[in-house]
Amino acid sequence: MVLAKGVVEKIGLKGSFLKLAKDNGDKVLLEGEILTHQDGIEYILGVLTSVKHGCIKSLDEIQAVGHRVAHGGEYFQGSTFIDDTAKAEIEKLFALAPLHNPANFKGISAMESILPDVPQVATFDTAFHQSIPDYAYMYAIPYSLYEKYGIRRYGFHGTSHKFVAETACNSLGIDFNQQRIITCHLGNGASIAAIKNGKSIDTSMGLTPVEGLIMGTRAGDLDLGVLTFIMNKEEVSGNIANTIINKHSGMLGVTGVSSDMREIEVAAKDGHERSLLGLNMYRYRITKYIGAYIATLGGLDLLIFTGGIGENDPVSRELISKQFEYVGVEFDSDVNKNKRGMEVLLSKPESKVKVMVVPTDEEYVIATDTMKIVKSL
Repeated sequence: MVLAKGVVEKIGLKGSFLKLAKDNGDKVLLEGEILTHQDGIEYILGVLTSVKHGCIKSLDEIQAVGHRVAHGGEYFQGSTFIDDTAKAEIEKLFALAPLHNPANFKGISAMESILPDVPQVATFDTAFHQSIPDYAYMYAIPYSLYEKYGIRRYGFHGTSHKFVAETACNSLGIDFNQQRIITCHLGNGASIAAIKNGKSIDTSMGLTPVEGLIMGTRAGDLDLGVLTFIMNKEEVSGNIANTIINKHSGMLGVTGVSSDMREIEVAAKDGHERSLLGLNMYRYRITKYIGAYIATLGGLDLLIFTGGIGENDPVSRELISKQFEYVGVEFDSDVNKNKRGMEVLLSKPESKVKVMVVPTDEEYVIATDTMKIVKSL
């Protein structure tokens, strides 16, 4: 049961605020000066216990805290209780996820300071993909660089990929551990995973979230020579080149319109050629990965769409799915039409391959994993 859901945004910046959604559907926006992660967490706890907006009477009701941590490296194979050893390992991974793990760690430290006796649990975006075999996760670079820095494919969105795959199998009444599944997490950040018999065997993101699909502002797959060419011609540093491929590329870079698919689709309908190009590139890249993963899996039983775009873009779902009629997909266009943000079976009853939309719920996974781990202490 969800009592409240919210987020603090723009920590340390002008115009920081807290958004809160109550269990009765009411939404609250609270603005204030939130300079640090600890300030943000104190603000959250204050609101949760307030008379006007609160859902608990006191902080004593909080029995555990779950955290999403982006990178678990090779050390973390699943969610874990946060002790001194776990914190030390998370810190070691700062270099692999400099934009995410330090911020995640600040949240852990802040909660530890405010509620020192409350157990904490970390759930890692990379953990589900630790079952990927070495021939799929290794890069063809000097092996010494892997040994020295841990440079390899890790993948992300693992919590989402596992959740939607298990949810779909439960809905269909089939065994998750006996299926060949491709999950497409399509949002501003996007990735695809190949899941065989309950385990991830490949995924499109790599050492960082920039590899793979075309995303809102990330380039996705890119000839490494392009990057060095840009650095030489534009006379820019590695840091600036990193910003280009992470912040100014993807759909924003191609279309020049937006990183938001909704705005791009409007522009495309109005005949904006670069928006049309961007949509074609976006859908082609997804199709190519699905095709590759069908080969890797040795066939396909279930194709799943999730994430903000996957759940809310019926046009892309149809255009992509119909490319796979040759493997047994029989797509139901009438069912797909206008279906947004809901779990729905999109394939016809006679389809050999099932196609579904499953809304993701990573917070649910974090909460359930936290409860299981804390109960076992």
